[in-house]
Amino acid sequence: MNIVIVNMPWSLIDVPSLATGILRRTAANALPDAQVTVVHGNLDYVDWLTERREFSLAQFNLLALDSYFSGLGDWVFSSALYDDPEWRIAEMTEEIPLEDADRELSIELHREAPEFIAELTSRILALAPDVVGFTSTFQQNTAALATARAIKRAAPATHTVFGGANCDGPQGAALHRNFDFVDSVVRGEGEHSFPALLHELDKGRPDPAVLAGIPGLCWRGADGIVVNAMSTRPLRPAEIVSPDYDGYFARLEASTARDWVEPKLVVEGSRGCWWGEKHHCTFCGLNGSFMEFRSKSPDDFYAEVIRQVERHQVLDMYVVDNILDMRYLSSVLPRLRESGYDMRLQYEIKSNLRRDQLETLYRAGLVNVQPGIESLNSRVLKLMDKGVSGCLNIRMLRDAETVGLSVSWNYLFGFPGERSEDYLPIIEQFPALHHLAPMEGVARIVTERFSPNFNNPALGFHPLKPDAQYRRNYDLPESEMLDFGYLFTAPHLGIDEETSDALKAGGERWQQEHVQCRLSMIDLDDRIVLISRRKDFDWTTLTLHDPFEVAAFRLLDQPHAVPGLVRKLGGDATKAKVDALLEEWLRLGVVFTDDGQWVHIAPFATNQELLRFERIFDTRRKGTSDGEEPDGAAAAAEAHEVVPAGTTGAAPVPAA
Repeated sequence: MNIVIVNMPWSLIDVPSLATGILRRTAANALPDAQVTVVHGNLDYVDWLTERREFSLAQFNLLALDSYFSGLGDWVFSSALYDDPEWRIAEMTEEIPLEDADRELSIELHREAPEFIAELTSRILALAPDVVGFTSTFQQNTAALATARAIKRAAPATHTVFGGANCDGPQGAALHRNFDFVDSVVRGEGEHSFPALLHELDKGRPDPAVLAGIPGLCWRGADGIVVNAMSTRPLRPAEIVSPDYDGYFARLEASTARDWVEPKLVVEGSRGCWWGEKHHCTFCGLNGSFMEFRSKSPDDFYAEVIRQVERHQVLDMYVVDNILDMRYLSSVLPRLRESGYDMRLQYEIKSNLRRDQLETLYRAGLVNVQPGIESLNSRVLKLMDKGVSGCLNIRMLRDAETVGLSVSWNYLFGFPGERSEDYLPIIEQFPALHHLAPMEGVARIVTERFSPNFNNPALGFHPLKPDAQYRRNYDLPESEMLDFGYLFTAPHLGIDEETSDALKAGGERWQQEHVQCRLSMIDLDDRIVLISRRKDFDWTTLTLHDPFEVAAFRLLDQPHAVPGLVRKLGGDATKAKVDALLEEWLRLGVVFTDDGQWVHIAPFATNQELLRFERIFDTRRKGTSDGEEPDGAAAAAEAHEVVPAGTTGAAPVPAA
């Protein structure tokens, strides 16, 4: 059997696809005599474009990452899906706010897309495949569908199969029934179902009884479409396959894209979310059909990381786990530190990690964390069911600065029950925080499939309508788009426009001021010295000599309420005395307060500010169909196509 697995645009180009890597190994293990080839269509597209025009990494990322919530990348290939180079250009022009140059580029690529799909199809068919598999996650759908359609037209006997986050649950069934050139769809985790399908196809005449027993499979039987029930048991950790990335790095080396990026590895230690099992964050649909947290044994995960590093000679990597397995802090991470490899890793964590735990991450090679901060107000965080407080999130930003970790986070709003008074006192404190890592963006939440906001009408997000991108990109009735789509629109809830504008303005100023701002502290036993350089504060050096003040400031290394401070300070400490001190420190911008809790905001002086560089925040990025900014976890690691065909995962969303 000849099997071809295709990774289409707009999968990122600086990382191999975890999806195709897992499928390649799964297929090779199941059918040792089969020929399994991965076609890197994303890199093919870059080379195809650069042979014909000036095209840059920034332009690629505009369509691959920055436009996710408008679906612009998918729109580019909708012309090839519907054989119409002019497909809904007017709608895109009217509905998606873009700079003139970006709009012109998108339209030109849209008109040229059918030519690329035709050439790619010819190259795939030259491999004489029996099966062509497509992994579809984020904005890969229209390009993959257009290619599958072209393959079936030219070679009807070739079996086309889809999987990936865009095929999870009802989405996969809708894709299958609306596009008859897709022979089968694997929904759910693919490590068992995909090889089971291949075994049957290898027989030449698949047994319908066997196909009917493959969990999650959508297939075409003698009497029409058959949709098998999805598995109710997620894969155990030992069943999660290690990816095979052979071929990607050589293909990147031969591509124009090699001059654009430094390649990185993608590794996977776990699936699901241990926090989400207990408290599902209301806006998050990331885990799709399977929330249950499962992680590889520390020995297995460590061995897998080292094996990939040694095989591919690459030290930069994304860990795609939705949340850190806390066992790894005392097992995998110390071993990575001692491995002798100077790795640089990115990880999603929970924002209540302590400074000593962050130090463990840093020493192991972590350079960036995505802690899912989302808000600095405890009441709004409770509405999200985040399980942290505003002061704990500030502690995370402060301590990450101390240990040398960069932080990717976003400020979200639009939660039912939130009030202006949940935001305005926090916004007033933003200038004191300008020395800490700013948010990537400020965004109204969107409603995502699989999230509590989607599943529970009582939360207020109804009536739900498929996002406008599906109407622009597909010729489907709304009843089908309700099953096909992942993003949905609903009436806006939460704060009014005046408050959200103030939040956005405060966030933009934080981004602008950050690189010039400093606040740090040195604890010299008998005194604490604070050094400040922030535009809104006119002092530069503050020394705490008074033993009472020194003791109070040290206690505020952790969030405290006033009664707790009074009790721990003892002696002549009174509520009035503590209140007066905290108000003075608030005026000076050395503490943060929310929900009756207080915490100091001064990182320890470790010269990390000397490594600070100006961050460029792309103001072109637009989020929902209403033109809001995206919840940019996507923009960080947040948007890497890393979900195996048929595994859980969906849109880029904030961490737990």
